[in-house]
Amino acid sequence: MNFWNDPIQVIYDWLMQTFTGWGLSEIWAYILISLIGIVALVAFAMVLDIMLVWVERKVVARFQGRLGPNRVGPFGLFQPFPDIIKLIIKEDITPEGADKVVFNMAPVLSAMSVIILWAVFPLAARVYGTDLNVAVLYLVAAGAIGTLAVIMAGWSSNNKYALLGAFRSVATMVSFEIPLVVALLIPVVLTGSMSLKTISEAQIDGVPFILIAPLAFLVFLVSAIAELGRSPFDLNEGESEIVSGFHIEYSGMKFGWFYAGELLHSFTVGGFMGILFFGGWGWFGLEKISWLGWLGSPFFGAIAVLGKAMIGYWIIMWIKYTVPRIRIDHMLAFNWKFLTPLSFALLVMTAVLHSLFKGQDTWLYVGVMLAANFVMAWITLEILRAVSRKERAAAQAPKPVAQH
Repeated sequence: MNFWNDPIQVIYDWLMQTFTGWGLSEIWAYILISLIGIVALVAFAMVLDIMLVWVERKVVARFQGRLGPNRVGPFGLFQPFPDIIKLIIKEDITPEGADKVVFNMAPVLSAMSVIILWAVFPLAARVYGTDLNVAVLYLVAAGAIGTLAVIMAGWSSNNKYALLGAFRSVATMVSFEIPLVVALLIPVVLTGSMSLKTISEAQIDGVPFILIAPLAFLVFLVSAIAELGRSPFDLNEGESEIVSGFHIEYSGMKFGWFYAGELLHSFTVGGFMGILFFGGWGWFGLEKISWLGWLGSPFFGAIAVLGKAMIGYWIIMWIKYTVPRIRIDHMLAFNWKFLTPLSFALLVMTAVLHSLFKGQDTWLYVGVMLAANFVMAWITLEILRAVSRKERAAAQAPKPVAQH
């Protein structure tokens, strides 16, 4: 079997042959190979996280007219390593009165909640951890562990500001989880499967779902940013009013785990955007051209997925460093009064049109779905304009003069 056509299977077969040759039974060899795979996945995620630290600092420097890391190594590439050393050797402080067990578990859970998402992250047709048939449900469940870590950190710190940041995180999770799940259901409806591998393959054989459900992508993007706790939804760590929020009592590498988890989670969400809406490991049909067939190999498929993930991560950074933080009452009103009703309307519209036109010509189907999204966007904008005019008229109306 060619290594480049199925690298995971080739490595598995070689390791199985090696370990059974050493006298291990197939069960113990399988367990050992699984452990090696887990370690390799965690190592890849951590190396990627180190790179993301440099990328984030360089990008925000460009947005803010600064240089960013430019001293340690070429272009400052080695700057994350002194930062890691600094975090490791910093004093580890546990506040008096804190619940030490919960306090120390929270940073580990924060990073773990992101790393376990990579178990269902398909890099290519045959390069993935596991093809879980309920992978979309798994994404929601595993991602919620990160919010649980924030709650644990705030509650166990014995600090009212940390607790306030944790409460804000609960409010964000309960509200924005709903449109996020509904947006995730739209690719499920279009493919009839919760498997991320199946969703990717459906787009490679057809068209990217961004052309069929662009509004669902926007709802997913906004809801995911809120779930990440990144600006403008970073109310769980609002420095101006709650002094850095839930992780105020953390120092050294414990704080580093929270920071690393946030960066890796943002990149992972960018990757899931590419998988759910931009064709996964496909190159938008270019790999079907005879002289570009090499783009369909697992190596270039992984490059496509990671490249789309980086673009999604850049969009999240762009929004973070451009849009100011909003008030919590405005944020919750935006979700419950706008985003949640819009997501349910999109789900119903997509399900109805998909059932009516899925057997028709491909481009007729795409045209109908795209036109329906534009009509939905136009209706939404008209409703927003009407509400805005009403609110403006109420604000500009003369106030009644008090009678004495």
